[in-house]
Amino acid sequence: MLSTTGAAMAAGPGKRAQLRNGADNFYVSDKVTVQKVGFKNQYRMSVAGNLFLPKSLDRKKQTAALVVGHPMGAVKEQSANLYATKMAEQGFVTLSLDLAFWGGSDGQPRNAVSPDMYAESFSAAVDFLGSQAFVDPQQIGAIGVCGSGSFVISAAKIDPRMKAIATVSMYDMGAANRDALNHSQTLEQRKQIIAAAAKQRQAEFNGGAVQYTGGTVLTLAADTHPIQREFFDFYRTPRGEFTPKGASARTTTMPTLSSNVKFMNFYPFNDIETISPRPMLFITGDQAHSKEFSEDAYKRAAEPKELYVVPGAGHVDLYDRVSLIPFDKLTSFFNKHLVPASA
Repeated sequence: MLSTTGAAMAAGPGKRAQLRNGADNFYVSDKVTVQKVGFKNQYRMSVAGNLFLPKSLDRKKQTAALVVGHPMGAVKEQSANLYATKMAEQGFVTLSLDLAFWGGSDGQPRNAVSPDMYAESFSAAVDFLGSQAFVDPQQIGAIGVCGSGSFVISAAKIDPRMKAIATVSMYDMGAANRDALNHSQTLEQRKQIIAAAAKQRQAEFNGGAVQYTGGTVLTLAADTHPIQREFFDFYRTPRGEFTPKGASARTTTMPTLSSNVKFMNFYPFNDIETISPRPMLFITGDQAHSKEFSEDAYKRAAEPKELYVVPGAGHVDLYDRVSLIPFDKLTSFFNKHLVPASA
């Protein structure tokens, strides 16, 4: 049984909602300061982020830091800020970021899929953190939630500056699009999706409107799938709904149809063993529909590695249900692998 609290949570500008089952996506800490930051990636595109600093931070010393990435199709205000705030409370400098094409970061068209550019966003965040005088460039780690779990693995394979990597409720966005959950999609269905994307690409080149695919439904019906209901409860209710300035709420979590096919060529777990000896932690819920991806990554990764299963937790539960998210585990993991014993 999940715990229930009647405290209020902020649900975006001008909104308040009652906490349910420990959900606290918009958590704000009086132990942490936050500031908006912006920096360029290697391709001179602007990346938007929020920098969280412990109020106890000694700027004359160098401190361990963490990059935190949001779920696929979300923005930093959804889950990533929560993780960044909680880990800053534990003494880390943390940086949540908007992946390219999403939120406040550059990239056109909006909501485009580019796994390489998503991974590049993580490396750009490491660039930024490494330039801060109060950050130890040898003590930078990363957390990827949901789709960002696969993007941060992709980044870490070619960026050894990420010294320790944790994923939470990870989705392998490549496998999810090629095979669907539990390998339920046939090759013929995959080919139909690829053909539809190619047709839409030609239509947009010829001047047609951008079309979107997948994502979270906008309304619930009697036959709405349980997994869609799970995402709806976060993305389409005050619990986690957030619309960046100038964006459309109707396309939150919905990538463009013509670009989504690029996930078919995304294999983040290939060569995952080359991240070793840098440690990896895979966190998943025992009830999570996405558990197969964390299990697959763990099986393929080399030591040191750990699969941490949260009892009673589903996939979206680990976005914001602070009563279930194992922040103590994340803290001990990064303290062990980033912070020197003498610190």
